[in-house]
Amino acid sequence: MSQPISPELREWLVAQLAAGHSVPALRASMRAAGWHDSATDVALAQLEAGFPAAEAALAPARTEMPGPDLDGAPLYIDVGDRRIQVLQTMRHPRVIVFGNLLSVEECEGLIAAARVRLARSLTVETRTGGEVLNVDRTSDGMFFERGENEIVARLEQRLATLLRWPLEYGEGLQILRYAPGAQYRPHYDYFDPNEPGTPTILKRGGQRVATLVMYLQEPEQGGATTFPDVGLEVAPVRGTGVFFSYDRPDPVTRTLHGGAPVLAGEKWVATKWLREREFK
Repeated sequence: MSQPISPELREWLVAQLAAGHSVPALRASMRAAGWHDSATDVALAQLEAGFPAAEAALAPARTEMPGPDLDGAPLYIDVGDRRIQVLQTMRHPRVIVFGNLLSVEECEGLIAAARVRLARSLTVETRTGGEVLNVDRTSDGMFFERGENEIVARLEQRLATLLRWPLEYGEGLQILRYAPGAQYRPHYDYFDPNEPGTPTILKRGGQRVATLVMYLQEPEQGGATTFPDVGLEVAPVRGTGVFFSYDRPDPVTRTLHGGAPVLAGEKWVATKWLREREFK
């Protein structure tokens, strides 16, 4: 006879994990309470695999999210000034790889305009709401203001159409250069709601809800965008880009990602972060 695994049990398990109790401790508690080993193993396996009821209990998910219209499984998406390829999709995490996102001329124009303004890349500091140097991020970078030049303005409109998200909800375009050995160790792009500086950051446009990394120059070796939770690596091919979204600021989105070390040559990327409301 198997014991039913109720929604209440799953919610209790989630609450215990959130409180810091380990899976072995939960297994021992359930056995002591009379649960059969088989039922205990099933319940904990569902939890560890990301059972939907468990995820819902951790943090509320947004219902409106940026992303392309993939109804009908299109191979191409016409955005007016360009025909974008859909090269790869994944549901959880929500990852889409686009081809033909930028022209060679646009890639070279962004690099030329950014090169003279590069400085060591900073990261947002959620403990204070400011920016700091981060030993995990060894690139050089700069930001363009929204619509700062003709290429930036054209690209931003293209992305707003492709991802069906207001242009004003996007942060300024960031350009990064990764020299040999440079990398960005795995991290999340959303702002940790438990950090004291996050409320200050959110005043400018709310949470980040999606990221688009576009490759402007490919290195000779290395430099993939990695998603360690799912074993995915996206090759940094010029003109392509990888989009991923996160409907809540929580690791259950499985959007842990990083930039693998460049082994030879230089990698240049443009990153666009999307917020939940107008970014000011």
